[in-house]
Amino acid sequence: MDSLIAASARALAAGDALGALKRVALRDDPPALALRGIAMAQLGEHPRARELLRRAARGFGAHEELARARCVVAEAEVALAVRDLNSSPRSLAAALATLEAHADHANALQARLIAARRLLLLGRLDQAEAVLALLNTHGLPPSLAAVAELAAAELALRSLRIELARTALARAQEAAGRARVPALLAEVAEAQSALDRPAARRLFAGGEQVLRLDEVATLLASDTLVVDACRRGLGVGAAWRPLARRPVLFALARALAEAWPGDVDREALIACAFHTRLPNESHRARLRVEIGRLRALVTELAHIDATARGFVLRPHGERAVAVLAPPVDGDQASLAALLADGAAWSTSALALALGASQRTVQRALVELEAAGRVRSIGQARTRRWLSPPLAGFTTILLLPASLQME
Repeated sequence: MDSLIAASARALAAGDALGALKRVALRDDPPALALRGIAMAQLGEHPRARELLRRAARGFGAHEELARARCVVAEAEVALAVRDLNSSPRSLAAALATLEAHADHANALQARLIAARRLLLLGRLDQAEAVLALLNTHGLPPSLAAVAELAAAELALRSLRIELARTALARAQEAAGRARVPALLAEVAEAQSALDRPAARRLFAGGEQVLRLDEVATLLASDTLVVDACRRGLGVGAAWRPLARRPVLFALARALAEAWPGDVDREALIACAFHTRLPNESHRARLRVEIGRLRALVTELAHIDATARGFVLRPHGERAVAVLAPPVDGDQASLAALLADGAAWSTSALALALGASQRTVQRALVELEAAGRVRSIGQARTRRWLSPPLAGFTTILLLPASLQME
């Protein structure tokens, strides 16, 4: 490694992308191309960065598999930055195996972190936790340690393990302080601010209460029967009944919970569940069928009794009932939450992250664009969607695992 390459690499490690480019901007040998690609990625020029990294990978010879593997890892991180989630993870897994075989522990950790962060974006929390459990940050550069702790903190936040998240964020702040990289320090500060921003609303008759993440976690761990409109389900403590793929049942459960301890008349339930203002006998028959299905689903948590005018929810054991709603209204709340990170998302990546069809996501995006809540750049296959960061609330609860958009 010549002196210019070494100096450029040190500048990149310190977050000085322009300083790195000054040393290798006019060189086209594979090591310089790789460093130029990483520098362009740090400057936000992601398409150019991917092109340079691919050229670098092709330029390394057959006997330089370690250098090629490092280029693959760098390109995977750029793909993550532009939310290209459709690429196969096999190439990253192969690069990881090569890095571990050559005892390149720092870059192997980077590869595992990229895989874990991709799984977090896709809502696959169990798989992300398994990947993060294999990490060993002892003796690694502080910048990598900070990224690892940030990933652990995001997993804890998404799982509503607030104390674990605080601990991980404290370690991330300490590591970012040692790394002295402004971008890392800003990312840690943003993650910490999520703990103090509104995360959800607790609805009750006559009003609502704004809750922070720790208050949401306390509510979900209590003996209260919670109908959760953030994750589309209901439960008590560890008992959970998902209803994300059963929108009619969830609409009925939410209507009954919002009226608790009172009942809801049949016409109101029909209008809520079937979106009609002119109910007929077929609607009333269907309501009886759907109430029967909901009653069977929640039989271990509550009773649903018929009254003279409709139906009433009666939880077991004199429990209270709470309705947990997202901090923002609208069926596109989860979509807006994904776009709130400021990155440019493709329609296919959004569909993959939300577990919905591309057509469903396209319809939701058109509605959001008409309301001025998102904007698009590019045309056809190159079209990407963006939204200004929504700093007024945290998006953690709007990003459930494997959410089915309705």
